[in-house]
Amino acid sequence: MKTPRRRQWAQLPWPWINLALAAASTAAFAVTLALYLSVPSDAERLDQEIVASHFRSLMPDHLADVASSDQHTVKPWFSGKLNFSPPVVDLAQAGFPLVGGRLDYIKERPVAALTHRRDQHVLNLYVWRDKAQREAPRRLTVKQGHHLIRWSRSGMEYRLISDLNVPELMDFERQFTAQIDKDGLP
Repeated sequence: MKTPRRRQWAQLPWPWINLALAAASTAAFAVTLALYLSVPSDAERLDQEIVASHFRSLMPDHLADVASSDQHTVKPWFSGKLNFSPPVVDLAQAGFPLVGGRLDYIKERPVAALTHRRDQHVLNLYVWRDKAQREAPRRLTVKQGHHLIRWSRSGMEYRLISDLNVPELMDFERQFTAQIDKDGLP
């Protein structure tokens, strides 16, 4: 005589089956969460692009498309290449001479890259129009041994990167901001 089907189901080890299903669900959730948390944010991806561009600029003959310490040569060079006019200032008297500028491509758009020096250190300042027109205070991060300062003001976004020490890099940002405020630049 055959055992009824209902009785066969009742004889299965349900507590163990439930435990196995719960463990599999927990593992699937943990893997999903780990994958979600490992995706870099938009700000992190932007920082990665800035760092990569900075490193490329340090290769021979990549520092500037227009090599000049004259801001009146560098600023007009961007005309027609960008849909905005980047603020170009020479901070040579403050110890940060202008080296030149170049056109770069960050976050799927062309941006101005202004290059300055402090002794043997290269400072790259990336500038583009801020569509949100928001004011954002400066934030400092460290990526691959380089300091990165980001801020927004007057409709522009700025990213400054260098291996220069933090106090001198902050001094550049203050000097630059003071000069564009003085000149009435964006």
